[in-house]
This record gives sequence, C-alpha cells and structure tokens, in this order.
Amino acid sequence: MTSLHADRVVRRLGEKVVVDDVTLALRPGETVGLLGPNGSGKSTLLRLLGGVLAPTAGVVTLDARPLTELGRRATARRIATVEQHADTQTELTVRDVVALGRIPHRRAWTPPTTADAEAVTEALARTGLTGRADQSWHTLSGGERQRTQIARALAQRPRELLLDEPTNHLDIQHQLDLLELIADLSVTTVIALHDLNLAAMYCDRLLVLSDGRAVIEGTPAEVLTPALIERVYGVRAEVAQDLGHPVIRFLRPTATANGSPRRRSTAHDVRAS
Repeated sequence: MTSLHADRVVRRLGEKVVVDDVTLALRPGETVGLLGPNGSGKSTLLRLLGGVLAPTAGVVTLDARPLTELGRRATARRIATVEQHADTQTELTVRDVVALGRIPHRRAWTPPTTADAEAVTEALARTGLTGRADQSWHTLSGGERQRTQIARALAQRPRELLLDEPTNHLDIQHQLDLLELIADLSVTTVIALHDLNLAAMYCDRLLVLSDGRAVIEGTPAEVLTPALIERVYGVRAEVAQDLGHPVIRFLRPTATANGSPRRRSTAHDVRAS
C-alpha cells in the first residue's frame, strides 16, 4: 500500500529537464531520503510530491488520486512541506509563523479554534521553541528560523511530511535532535539531505538522483557503497557497517606532481534497482 506516489514524473524548465522519469512510491510511516549533488533535482522532486509544481509528464497521486484532482487545500491538509529558505517582510512572532500551519484546517476568516491553539503549542514544544514564541521572526538565527518552519509543518499535523535540507544552519546537536524528532513522528517522510551519514542513520530507504534521473533506490546498506559515492559525487570513500548502518569515511584526494587534486576513478558500474 502506498500513500504518496510519483509515477514516472518529468519536470522541464524551458529546454532543461530538471526531473527526468522518476518513480517513487512511499509506504505509510517510512522515512525516505533523497540524495544527490547540487542540481540533481531533489528540491524539484519534493515540490512535485507536495503539489507545489505540476509535472510536465507523469502523475503524482495521494491515496491513488491525482493531486490535481484533490486541489491545493485538500492536499495541504495531508502534506506539509518545509523549503530550504523562507522569509517574510511582515512583522510576525514565532507563534504567528507556526500558526500558519493551521490555515488549511480553517475556513476563511474564521478565528483559531482550541484545537488550533493546542496544535501550535505542541509544535512549539516539540521543536524547543516555547521560550521564543513571542519573539520576532526577524530576530531569529538561521537555525532558529529553520526550527520555526519545522514547527509550522508539525502544527499542520500532516500525514506526509516533505523536508528540503532541514539540517542546514543547524549545529550537530540540533541536527541530531531534529532528525530524532522526525524519526519519532508517525508520518510518512521524504527528506532531502546532503549528509550521507545522517541519511544512513535516520532513513529507511534512499533514492539517489543525478542530473534529474534516479540512479539507485534501496536501503542505506544497499545504496551507500564506495562505487556509488564515487560515481555520483566524484569522491572516494570507505564504507563500514559496524554500527548497524553504513558509516562513510571520505578519503582526501591524492595530489598530482604539480599539487593539483586528482581523484582515482573506478570501473564499477552502479545500476538503478
């Protein structure tokens, strides 16, 4: 059974194909990591899954119904999205921003309900922002703004959660705290990450993209191999399994005689499963 399903989706931007024939079927409650270098199509695929963008070809369905049939409001009651960057010129408190997550659940021009207030209070607490609830959004650090956006998504009480690089701007402790929080949620989660070790620790499955196409999909142990890392990222790495999940150690590039970096190539071919 799948909840959210992208079936051979394509997204073009002018002449450029940003996402090219990607299929991803999400099972309820799992956490799927999207991996790939900058420009590989991760952010665009997340926007397609959330209904923010429409595919040029293919279809995205929620419980077997195309998102285009459900409409934006119905989709927003189910799917919460956290983008990489969010800003506003309006003077808002942290609580105001988090309360935006309740909009899909309210009729236009109606005041917040008790349920809305409870959802906001719970989201602030779960993200460690209770003490900053009345602080201006504009006075927050980058990491605090990111946590506020996560809290807004949690206040939405989604069943599917899409996160685009949520650990950006966070120190190591807050990265781990955030991913522990996400792992404990009983929601289906798709999370774009750059940190391969964090992806190995917290994701049930991984989908690796390169130049808009799916390279491989599988468990972290199946996906994160030295050959795959070198093929997709152009770096050499050693991969161990001594903690119950892959642990990646990146190798420094060797130097040529003139001091310029040289990376060792490999003949291994990694094919999509």
